[in-house]
Amino acid sequence: MTGTINSMTGFGSARGEAAWGSWTVEAKSVNGRGLDVRVNTPPGLDRLDATARKLGGERFKRGNLQIAIRVEMSDAAGNLSINNEILDRLIYAVRAKTDTDQPMTSDAVATLLTLKGVVETAAQDVRTLAANDSAITVLEAGIAEALDSLTEARAREGASLLALFTALMVDFRATRDAAETAAATQPTLLRERLEAQLAEIGATDKVEADRLAAEVALSVVKADVREELDRLSAHFSEADSLLAQGSPVGRKLDFLSQEIGRESNTLCSKSATLELTNAGLSLKALNDQFKEQAANVE
Repeated sequence: MTGTINSMTGFGSARGEAAWGSWTVEAKSVNGRGLDVRVNTPPGLDRLDATARKLGGERFKRGNLQIAIRVEMSDAAGNLSINNEILDRLIYAVRAKTDTDQPMTSDAVATLLTLKGVVETAAQDVRTLAANDSAITVLEAGIAEALDSLTEARAREGASLLALFTALMVDFRATRDAAETAAATQPTLLRERLEAQLAEIGATDKVEADRLAAEVALSVVKADVREELDRLSAHFSEADSLLAQGSPVGRKLDFLSQEIGRESNTLCSKSATLELTNAGLSLKALNDQFKEQAANVE
């Protein structure tokens, strides 16, 4: 099995800084029947929604995908302005206290400029960033980076899933072979059981050999599980092919688990031995694990 299996769960992020501020993009996904992309953008940057959906659709086929974009504007992105009204009041107050008409020194003015409200920043609003093509390009690259990070995370999780599937296929085949061995003893067991029942009612000598053989044959036909065993082998081969093919195969694996479950149930219903029943139950337990893991595969 050499296919690249991708999980539908994972997390990726990207962050950076520019002259206008800093940004963060987070992308996470969980299991889903199809691909559902939801994007959360800052007010005014709605144009990034289409880009995020497009990039998500290019990378993923299944999963509930959430992309969150956050922007923190920098004070340096705005224009500095001096509130002359407040500054004049401060200068007047200083002169009144010192009782002098002399011009204030540059050091004194510099000190006043550090007071709150004297120097104001007309910070750039996030909404105006939408008209900044270079900023949009940076953010779009950030979205792509976060989605690439998510892709890597889903691939790592997928590698773990593939290892689990590989082990399950080994167990599946071993249990199927055990079922075949147990099924081989059923014709003899069924004959012995029928003869024992006739002996209990004292009818052994009253049943002709041909009639007994026909009854045994009918019971053996009803308990024959060779078709189920053959179909199980075919399903296991199909699973190998799908895993070698690689994602997206999650839906096909899920359907295959339904078929494996159907054959396992039939084995149990046709069983005439405890060994075959146990093998059928083991196949069902393995199939539950198979189905659970298949639900995580893209």
